[in-house]
Amino acid sequence: MIATTNKAASARRSDGSGRSGIAKRVNRTGWAFMAPFAILFVLVFILPIIWAVYSSFFRQVSTGGGAYGGGELVNQFVGLENFRYAVTSPEFWSGVGRVILYTVIQVPIMIIAALALAMIIDSFVVKHVSGFRLGYFLPYAIPGAVASIIWVYLYNGQISPIVKGLAALGINVDFFASNMLLASMANITTWTFTGYNMLIFLAALQAIPHDLYEAARIDGANGWQVATKIKLPNVRSAALLAMLLSIVGSIQLFNEPTLMQTADPGISKSYTPMMMALNTSRGTMTPGGDGPASAIAIVMALIAGILAMIYALVERKVNEQ
Repeated sequence: MIATTNKAASARRSDGSGRSGIAKRVNRTGWAFMAPFAILFVLVFILPIIWAVYSSFFRQVSTGGGAYGGGELVNQFVGLENFRYAVTSPEFWSGVGRVILYTVIQVPIMIIAALALAMIIDSFVVKHVSGFRLGYFLPYAIPGAVASIIWVYLYNGQISPIVKGLAALGINVDFFASNMLLASMANITTWTFTGYNMLIFLAALQAIPHDLYEAARIDGANGWQVATKIKLPNVRSAALLAMLLSIVGSIQLFNEPTLMQTADPGISKSYTPMMMALNTSRGTMTPGGDGPASAIAIVMALIAGILAMIYALVERKVNEQ
């Protein structure tokens, strides 16, 4: 009996160590597969953030050269001076105001359009779902810079078929007018990202159990009631994700105003904070250099995070009521 017990215990120990060895090999295999992504993630995401934070505490200053300048540029530690410049600059806050207004107007329109398209595709109205889904998503596959170039051409009053067509109807529109610039940029972003957000909503709709639909129809619910009582409540988490991504993306508005500036020189170099950061790093704004530009980018990242957090908290409070 004792010998049998010892053999069983030994077998258990052997089996346990075997399972432990297999688990270790599986873990090593998993880490090996993840290593390329982890290395690239650190190189292209983590290290640039660390460098931006580090450089934000320095500013390029000239040394020597006498009364007429000509000295060598060196990086000098200035502490929080670059951040003070960013948060006290009227141009910076004017740009922040523009992108916040842009976000308040553009994001809700885009999210509502994306949800409507997803609801239509998920219904029985559309027959060839794949074609519609690909057609709506296709603008997102076009690089943002290319999409902006296309729309700058379509906004150009001298060559645009849209402007000429409206003019033939007696409607004169200047898409580069000061009171139309944000709307023109919002149109580009909405055209580009509505299909992307539609896929987020469509995935959430297709994850809803069909038993709920069958139970609702048995209870006599019509299509409108199914959409409003079952589908919409079940896409709240997807709506939160889409809104958060859109807020963070819109607050970093850059491609559209930068490329529209090529056709409208009246757009200032600090029209948005990201444009201000780029032109500061190029030295076309004073103070110039990587330090002030990094400080502007970090402040904008904090603002985007705060806005996203506020929206998430408000959304949670509304859902709890």
